[in-house]
Amino acid sequence: MEIKFEEGLKRLEEIVARLESGEASLEEAISLYEEGIKLARALKGKLEEIEMRVEKLMETEGGFRTEEFRHRTEADED
Repeated sequence: MEIKFEEGLKRLEEIVARLESGEASLEEAISLYEEGIKLARALKGKLEEIEMRVEKLMETEGGFRTEEFRHRTEADED
């Protein structure tokens, strides 16, 4: 079952809060850490997919046109 981005982000926040609390046993902390890493990777991949599909709406003289979303990179900032 594929998790929705918002649900995954909420679960990741719960994991971080539990780890930061220091109340988890070592075994639980390791398990939570592993789950968090997998979830973070999945969410990053999902976010990259979403970014590729995003289109920027630009007003033109005759109406609107769409333009592919261009992800900013460090090279763009130089």
